[in-house]
Amino acid sequence: MKLNQVAHLQTEVAHAYMRERNIKPADFIELDREYNILRFIEDGYEPFHLTGTQGIIDEIDDYVRIQREHRV
Repeated sequence: MKLNQVAHLQTEVAHAYMRERNIKPADFIELDREYNILRFIEDGYEPFHLTGTQGIIDEIDDYVRIQREHRV
């Protein structure tokens, strides 16, 4: 895996996530700070680069939900 491929996927997914969830970049940054979403995308690059953007967005939502449940 090349770093620029990972960065491209992270950028593409971040922009799509913000559009899909109707959030501002600052809100996405806060979400990333709290849940390490960009790291989640990097760690899952191998299966994610074969998945459609909507599928990755759904995975991120599941990941954040699970993280929130474990914090309670």
